[in-house]
Amino acid sequence: MPEHPGKRKGTLFGFFLLFCAIVVIPSAAITLAPGGTSSITSIANGDPVVISGIATGHPQNGLQIWVIGKNYVKVSSVPVNEDNTYSYELKSSETQHLASGHYLVLIQHPMMNGEFDIIYNAATGEVINRQLDSGKAIFLLTGAGSLQRPDAGYALMQAINSQNIDDTFTTIPFFVDAPVSQINPIGDHYVGDTFTMSGSTNLAVGNDLLVEIYSSSFSPAQKVQSSGFSGSSGTVTVLPGTNGYNTWSFFVDTSTFRADEHIVKVSGVTRDVIASATFTVAERDIAALTTPSLPATAATLPSNATQATIPPTQPPVTQSPLSIIGIVTSLFVLCIARETGENVIYSAHVFNLDEPEKTVSPTVIVFRMVTRLRASPRHRRGSS
Repeated sequence: MPEHPGKRKGTLFGFFLLFCAIVVIPSAAITLAPGGTSSITSIANGDPVVISGIATGHPQNGLQIWVIGKNYVKVSSVPVNEDNTYSYELKSSETQHLASGHYLVLIQHPMMNGEFDIIYNAATGEVINRQLDSGKAIFLLTGAGSLQRPDAGYALMQAINSQNIDDTFTTIPFFVDAPVSQINPIGDHYVGDTFTMSGSTNLAVGNDLLVEIYSSSFSPAQKVQSSGFSGSSGTVTVLPGTNGYNTWSFFVDTSTFRADEHIVKVSGVTRDVIASATFTVAERDIAALTTPSLPATAATLPSNATQATIPPTQPPVTQSPLSIIGIVTSLFVLCIARETGENVIYSAHVFNLDEPEKTVSPTVIVFRMVTRLRASPRHRRGSS
């Protein structure tokens, strides 16, 4: 089939439309950029949605916006300004009642002939191809027997992308859900710590959230009593985020907190949304900070090292002076015994060698020997 004369230009203009799409960010509105992100944006019921961009060629009939979702179809015409800009908005009153689920926004450009070749007949619920037989229904978008999403969105894209249609388009998917706010994990802290808690939400940028932190043991008290309140509170503004969700953050200084479990409550100022979490604030161990304990390190010998064994220390041996005297006395006795002929065994008896457990002083030994010599027969013969 030969290519439609305007199809090549249509593809070029379509790319330019997709590439040049920009977003105007009103306060408290979800931003949807055609082709601007690969993630699906999450929209909370009741938040407005604004899409703005540039439509090249300045089409006289403007652009056609299709919004297709769960049991929901809306087709609108959007004018293009003199500077080729356009803007489209789903108001809060419209998104408030959207069912949860996936939705598709399709922006259709009429291209060279200035007419929309694919149109919607609200009376019959049919999608019409005006290039076929002067207008032929190609599928049913609403009513009994109509295509369900995502089949309806895919069929519409296939129809506009047909070879005999010079229209072009770009799409933006999004997800609708009830207002949600989430708190990222906080972790436990010590009294005096400062940190920033954060979270995510599908509320639009510019919405305000009230953050409240209070001790779990806090309770009302009489005016003359101390309430024992511990915590803080403040208002934060939702900021642009990533991956389809926006973000919020809140700075916390625990210098006035008391050691206790604390509750965090995040709620919408003008929106019905709430989230909660808990964390613990503990007293810091001062002793552990001033005298830190050093970890015990076991010494490890290298594989080729030989471990030396130190023998137990023996007490020094002190030799008694009597042993030296005893030796001298023994020599003296042996000499006398040799001169007198006394038997060595007899001398040994004098020394009580057969009774080693008894100790005899050297003086006694000499005295006994002299007495024995005088009484011996040899001594008596010599003296006579």
